Amino acid sequence: MVAEAELDPYGDFGAVGIDEDTRLVYRYVLAQGTVRETDVARDVPLQGADPAELLARLRAAGLINRTSGTEGSYTAVDPRVALRALTDRTAAQLDRVRSTIPDLAGLFEQTADAAGAGAGVHVIDDPALIGAWYTRLQHEVTGEFMAFDRPPYLLADENPVEPLALARGVSWRAVYAAEVLDLPGAWAQLRFAAAAGEQARIARTLPTKLAIADRRTALVSSNLDALRPAAVVVEGGPLVDLLCAAFEAAWADAVEIPASDSLEGTAPPERGPGRDDRALLALLASGAKDEAIARELGLSERTLRRRSADLLRRLGAANRFQAGVQAVRRGWL
Repeated sequence: MVAEAELDPYGDFGAVGIDEDTRLVYRYVLAQGTVRETDVARDVPLQGADPAELLARLRAAGLINRTSGTEGSYTAVDPRVALRALTDRTAAQLDRVRSTIPDLAGLFEQTADAAGAGAGVHVIDDPALIGAWYTRLQHEVTGEFMAFDRPPYLLADENPVEPLALARGVSWRAVYAAEVLDLPGAWAQLRFAAAAGEQARIARTLPTKLAIADRRTALVSSNLDALRPAAVVVEGGPLVDLLCAAFEAAWADAVEIPASDSLEGTAPPERGPGRDDRALLALLASGAKDEAIARELGLSERTLRRRSADLLRRLGAANRFQAGVQAVRRGWL
């Protein structure tokens, strides 16, 4: 599941160490040509920041100059020169950070006891490392991400990395176990993820937790004990192919998450199912509990039971399973 990303409208300047207050002062200097600290304090709406400190920060970055004297004025340097030089310095710093990646990765792999990044099977029994591998797969995926989602969870409910992958054009499919729907706020998170581009379905049960990146690397839970979790990382080979096939089988049998979140009226039998009928059918077929379905649809459990019974009657079904079969035969699902 994903969480809504916080967008920084000044992120481009933030990348070179210029926050919003500093940006405002910089634009003020550019617009005025020559300014003093008192001018900045009077004219620029700062959030409690010290004008002298902000001017000193711009000067240290090479974006403005200061005339001599205790009451010196500040003037701007041509941004076509100054900003280009600043971005070049920032790029050089980033290159130096990148150059440390191999050494840092080596330390990480030693800690994870993963014997390098080559193909193979690695067993992990540290919750932090399991979470780190899951995040790593999300960062590295370029084309397709597949996942089984079910409790227990090692990471926080919100997933800030998934929106970044979706923004890169990654195809993201997730099958959720019905028990996920019992968690507070689960439906809202699922709908937000769908709006962001995630394709999601619900299965009655899932045997394990699974994440597969680009059909090359898989992370699968081998122990679902919340206190002593364990997982296996599989890199390449027929085992990954087998896990992909398992995902596709579960995906084919799972139920699409309904877009409707209300049940206003029902369609007559001769007209087939309305949107609300499909929503109720999908939720019933997912295996979710009555309490979770009623909460999601804003109904009392009594009303839910009455509408469920009416739907089963229209389908000629004795139980939910038969209702699902009949709905599929009639093309309702």
